[in-house]
Amino acid sequence: MRFHGSLSAAMASSIAMCRLHLRGSLSKCFKKVDSCFQRKFGTSTAATKTDAPNKKYKIDSKDGNKSFYTVQEEKIEQAERSVLISCPAKTNEKKFLSYLSRHGDINKCFFYESYGTYAVVEFSNKESLTSLHEGTAIPSINHEATVPFKSRLLSLRNAGPVDMSNDQSAPPCQPQTTIHINDLIQRLSKEASIDQQISSLTETYQLTEENVCLRFLVCSLLKDIAAAYFPECTIRPFGSSVNGFGKLGCDLDMFLDLDGISGRNLKRPKAGLSLEYQTKRSASERACTQSILSVIGECVDQFGPGCVGVQKILQARCPLVRFAHQPSGFQCDLTANNRVAMKSSELLYLYGGLDRRVRCLVFSVRCWARAHSITSSIPGAWISNFSLTVMVLFFLQRRTIPILPTLDHLKELAGPLDKSVIEGNDCTFVSDFTKIRLQDNTETLEQLLQEFFEFYGTFAFNRMSINIRKGREQNKPEMSPLHIQNPFEPALNVSKNVNGTQLERFVALCRESAWMLQQREFNVPHSGSATGNNAPWGLAALLMPSVSQVAGVKGRKKRKREPASERIKGLLESLKNSEVKS
Repeated sequence: MRFHGSLSAAMASSIAMCRLHLRGSLSKCFKKVDSCFQRKFGTSTAATKTDAPNKKYKIDSKDGNKSFYTVQEEKIEQAERSVLISCPAKTNEKKFLSYLSRHGDINKCFFYESYGTYAVVEFSNKESLTSLHEGTAIPSINHEATVPFKSRLLSLRNAGPVDMSNDQSAPPCQPQTTIHINDLIQRLSKEASIDQQISSLTETYQLTEENVCLRFLVCSLLKDIAAAYFPECTIRPFGSSVNGFGKLGCDLDMFLDLDGISGRNLKRPKAGLSLEYQTKRSASERACTQSILSVIGECVDQFGPGCVGVQKILQARCPLVRFAHQPSGFQCDLTANNRVAMKSSELLYLYGGLDRRVRCLVFSVRCWARAHSITSSIPGAWISNFSLTVMVLFFLQRRTIPILPTLDHLKELAGPLDKSVIEGNDCTFVSDFTKIRLQDNTETLEQLLQEFFEFYGTFAFNRMSINIRKGREQNKPEMSPLHIQNPFEPALNVSKNVNGTQLERFVALCRESAWMLQQREFNVPHSGSATGNNAPWGLAALLMPSVSQVAGVKGRKKRKREPASERIKGLLESLKNSEVKS
């Protein structure tokens, strides 16, 4: 049984908490130049350190910060060398890995649960996959026909005398979803400070390194289907899966990238013979995208193992194919020609990598919003997670000493390779972390959380628009209750769906939460914490559900900052009782 060296620095990541079971180790990180991404997306590969490493909250320079597309290329390459295997519940891990290592060196293997037990196995090279496929059988099922599509989703069978489960119980598996909100509240109540609560929440909710690897593997498995028509295509994850703000259990958004297909910009001779492909023509780029997704969606439905509930939603503003991938447990959306969304993912990745407080504050605000139904997984008039994230970024730009630079400033720092214009929209910004110099802001997470609630509890939503490109409020160009300018498509309001009632609920909750954080009963741990009688305090108290709807808007208008809700009364009483018991 052969394994390569230790975990590579290239795979080191702050998202490696709450790990799935990890075996083996990573080979030395390869150096791959993402020049094609520089050409297509205007992205630089040079990104290794942040400036001013002595600042308390900046990312530690020894860890480094790679450019968004460098990370994407590394993860894609690793996924191309990986397989997903369905295993019996009590699989002997040692024998399992010994069997697979016959085909080549294994870099990494981990197990997880989703409609059964699965293992992700990453080999050191693609040749191992060829050997593995040669020894893998197509199943024969009585009275049924099978589609002989050889994917990298396999099943482990044991037909011989070798007992795969006689030496040990099932390998440790971690669920891929977050803990229940009540368990989170109990966990946070045991922390010693609000800063520690915020950090603990982030570590609990963020995507693990293994979960990210699984997301790239699912994209790679889908790419194997699309490659039957477009051999040079790539399917990339975008959004929460890669921007650094993803929560365990979040959907997997994917982008069918056809821009890398060779021959588009081939120079033709000015004289003499040349060849060109015969191709189908379409009335518009949108019609072409719809046709491609329709065919790919049909293939996923008919030939994609584990893909169920396939829906082709082709008339949406951004046409997509939606389905559930049962082996991974992910709800998936596949789009095409969605390069602006990729740039938005890169921008959030950049902002989240500049200062660790950014991700911590976003995770806390999002969790708080979901606990009080400010956000929802169901489409409607609610504030979206993306809108909330932009609001946090804007707030951090508006500090007396700004924590984050404006998008316009990031554009000024951009080099020639960063230039990116998509459908007439200027999406240019610097991708090299080392070019960004941050100001010396030392505010704590507790201060920032309280100030966030105060900032938006008094924000003039009736007149002003949020704009992270300029980093300042602007007059609203339309009458929507909440106006947040799309960073790359200025004519679009990313919060146009939000109605007045939902915005007023958000403002009321901000005011109440700001008040609670100002009260000693809520912002310090009580003496019972060490005994196990942990009444919610600090961030944990903010996550407690309201007994009465906090945003009873009409009553709240008459008594703007009146904090006497049933939730606060109940929390005060629990704190007092806990003090007496201790």
